[in-house]
Amino acid sequence: MQNKNSYNPDVLTCLANLSSDEVFTQPQLANQILDGLPKEIWCDKNARFLDPVCKSGVFLREIAKRLNAGLEKEIPDRQKRINHIFKNQIFGIAITGLTSLLSRRSMYCSKTANGKYSVCESFDDLQGNILFEGIEHTWGNGRCIFCGASQGVYDRSGELETHAYQFIHTEKPEEVFKMKFDVIVGNPPYQLNDGGGTGSSAVPIYHMFVQQAKKLNPRFLSMVIPSRWFTGGRGLDKFRDEMLNDKRIKVIHDFLNAGDCFPGVEIKGGVCYFLWARDEKGDCRIYTHEENDIVSESERPLLEKGADTFIRFNEAISILQKVQHLKEENFASIISANDPFGFDVREDNSYRRVKPQHKKAPFKNSVVFYYNGWKKDGEGHIDRTDIKKNLDWIDRYKVYIPKAWGIGNMKKDWLVPFLGSQSSCCSETYLIIGPFKKKSMAENVISYTQTKFFHFMLALVKITQNTMKKAYSFVPLQDFTEPWTDEKLYAKYDLTANEIAFIESMVRPMEVANE
Repeated sequence: MQNKNSYNPDVLTCLANLSSDEVFTQPQLANQILDGLPKEIWCDKNARFLDPVCKSGVFLREIAKRLNAGLEKEIPDRQKRINHIFKNQIFGIAITGLTSLLSRRSMYCSKTANGKYSVCESFDDLQGNILFEGIEHTWGNGRCIFCGASQGVYDRSGELETHAYQFIHTEKPEEVFKMKFDVIVGNPPYQLNDGGGTGSSAVPIYHMFVQQAKKLNPRFLSMVIPSRWFTGGRGLDKFRDEMLNDKRIKVIHDFLNAGDCFPGVEIKGGVCYFLWARDEKGDCRIYTHEENDIVSESERPLLEKGADTFIRFNEAISILQKVQHLKEENFASIISANDPFGFDVREDNSYRRVKPQHKKAPFKNSVVFYYNGWKKDGEGHIDRTDIKKNLDWIDRYKVYIPKAWGIGNMKKDWLVPFLGSQSSCCSETYLIIGPFKKKSMAENVISYTQTKFFHFMLALVKITQNTMKKAYSFVPLQDFTEPWTDEKLYAKYDLTANEIAFIESMVRPMEVANE
């Protein structure tokens, strides 16, 4: 048994994250990713490896360990082997000056490649093969032409970090090292604050690193990125289309809870890592991870027939196919677009909203107004003439649903709609289902939304908090002259006992959700 007093933890497991968008990769995860590469690559003295987004240097360090073992027979002298590996095979681009020092310390055991304590004797400069260059954004119409960063937020003095990452701020990434790479691997920054908020309202940038890496045409590419690209994400439509139609994506490991990869970090919708193999085309092997276990595995196309997003759960494919076989219209057809009544108005040159003026008591020509916080503070009342859109909806029956709810986990999320007053409207906080001429139809819609089947079909697209109209595109439309239950829906779509059991296991009961 190891003496507890001699315990020497890996320092790279002890680092605090830079932010929730720039997270350090744990050595265990880095090795899981590297395990996906062919074993023979570790015995190839000519193979070249690049991490274009170095933070801690963990990928480079673990690659070096593997090459050191794999090349032992071919280059028996340990120092010559280390010199060869570090000088000719392993390369990195750091994301900040600080992480360049940290990465070199992890790789060379010295913050400078040619330092006194560096384990490599082949470098005569400070950086070695781990580069960092302070790059400036290139502004055009208030945005960086490369990454889309807001000039108002990131046009800073030299003392502050600008997050202008070298790898994506060039049209010719091949000129950084002027060589070809066999393997590109890394964990890129995920998003940039655009001045309008954080989280899902920020601008994703992780896809730019994937697209830039593909330009270098490596044999293998593997990166850890948020799973939001499966179905949504601001500005990710082109990237999603490229990925889902790319037959070279060989493997996806999907983690429903990002905390399984990055302890203590919340990334809504989870994270994934993929293996892209340039010379191999075919279906993708998809692994679903939950609570440190692989709970599902399947080999299938990334894009199912009739779908334009990725179906996350392997077991859901047969259910979706049965639903689509009936060729019904989708539920999204009766859901409004964002801001159904035209109240999402911003101050000039600002993201700050102009709040509509409403009163607590009704007055002449007023209608009921539902806004963020009305359940606590009471219904509002607003002048009918202030409503800018969908005036013909005001006096009909409408079901209101929040446009952002839950966290993107079907085991924890439950939609809570409400039937508003007949003469009513709402702020941009809500979307509208309907409108309907009869109250009974609106009530039957609510009965449908309270089924596990409804939530399951919704969760095939919804993996984040934001739940716009498109999120309901796999939910089939029903005849709302009658109420709906799970039993009726299971029978209608001829679901098997196993399919029903999967739905029941994945969606939490309504009574729990409403506690």
